[in-house]
Amino acid sequence: MKNKVVILGAGISSLSAASFLAQKGYKVTILEKNTTIGGRARQFKAEGFTFDMGPSWYWMPDVFENFYRKFGYTTSAFYELKRLDPSYSVFWPDHSKSEIPAKMDEIENWFESLEPGSAIKLRQFLKEAKYKYEVGMDDLVFKPSLSLLEFADMRILKGLFSLHLTQSFAKYIRKYFSHPKIISLLEFPVLFLGAMPKDTPALYSLMNYADLSLGTWYPMGGMFKFIEAFEKIALEQGVVIKTNSEVLGFEYEGKKAVSARTLNETYEADFFISGADYQHTEAALLKEKANYSESYWNKRVMAPSSLLFYVGVNKRLTKLNHHNLFFDESLEEHGKEIYQDPKWPTNPLFYLSLPSLTDPQTAPEGHENLFFLIPLAPDLEDGEEIREIYFQKIVERLKIITGNDIKENIVYKRSFCISDFKSDYHAFKGNAYGLANTLKQTAIFKPKIKSDKISNFYYTGQLTVPGPGVPPSIISGEVVANHIIKSNS
Repeated sequence: MKNKVVILGAGISSLSAASFLAQKGYKVTILEKNTTIGGRARQFKAEGFTFDMGPSWYWMPDVFENFYRKFGYTTSAFYELKRLDPSYSVFWPDHSKSEIPAKMDEIENWFESLEPGSAIKLRQFLKEAKYKYEVGMDDLVFKPSLSLLEFADMRILKGLFSLHLTQSFAKYIRKYFSHPKIISLLEFPVLFLGAMPKDTPALYSLMNYADLSLGTWYPMGGMFKFIEAFEKIALEQGVVIKTNSEVLGFEYEGKKAVSARTLNETYEADFFISGADYQHTEAALLKEKANYSESYWNKRVMAPSSLLFYVGVNKRLTKLNHHNLFFDESLEEHGKEIYQDPKWPTNPLFYLSLPSLTDPQTAPEGHENLFFLIPLAPDLEDGEEIREIYFQKIVERLKIITGNDIKENIVYKRSFCISDFKSDYHAFKGNAYGLANTLKQTAIFKPKIKSDKISNFYYTGQLTVPGPGVPPSIISGEVVANHIIKSNS
């Protein structure tokens, strides 16, 4: 008889794990609490607009392509992938605007215009970043990280010095560059890793390689296109997906879980994987069988949460690109109000995406689809009043900096913040991006993919290895699936 697997949650990592297990003959059922699949990468439609709810940056296209190829597909079988050029815009404190080009020679010219001699330094910086990316993506991220011995590989051991694991990202980039705009540009990708650049390992310059060398892409039709692709692959492997099916508890025989209980049904299985929030699974479902205590979780350094706005306007906007970073206020001050002295930010940085500039089908004709994001400290109190205060702040800055006044043109608006992350995803402290990628929360120092107390219970997703983000979540599903397959062979 085929081994049965029950997976909690229908997010990216769960769909990935389910597909790999089903491909090997396992009978997999995914139980999703919400009405739709995709987890943080869900989508909704309203008033003729199509809004992606979470991820909006399509980076590391090789990770998606590698996943598809393992099931006999290529990316083009599911959607048209378009490289954005410029990749994104940055608005600075002096209200000037830089458009970051896709072509490397143009990127080098931009660096050189700010800091003579920096183009050559950029080549060396990206050469080292490429090495980290290749070692990281080929070797490190596919380890289940259950033992240090997994990393006793000659390539990894020889390269440890070159990975700059113990160097500060902030100090590392300042050895190459000094211009504040260049430094801000290079520090931007680590903003969502969960710590200030001075507290983030220089290993993560690999994100700069992903940004500047591999490029920023967009799947025509929206980010949900890759969720549809993952769903199609999972269903073709025989995976059963049930929505409106939140797991409320488990039954056990000795040290084994034997079934998962929802409101209306019980599902027996040989293996269980939680792709739901790790801390919620432990505290609310496993309780005394949890790997980690409440105090353990409260000591974790969390990546930010976010205040999101999905906005439709009945006019076209100017002077903006698909991705826009508003760095017109202090990154240092905003970072302190996220990580050191958690509070609602005084003068927040924010991000604005306009997918309708690239993809007209995301908005009615003559309209624009806007996605605003403000990074926040997790576990703050939030409500409609404070959300509206911050919406007015960023809309006013949008008007001052770009000349786009949208206040009288809004035909649709929806917000999503900390309390919604908690209710929709059971997200610990309402986090949006999982655990901070500090050295003490990397690899074997992350929460384990395997339960210590339940012999057939596993975890996948952004709170375990390899970490937060869409590509790592894809890999996380493959890692746990491969571990189960190997252990069961």
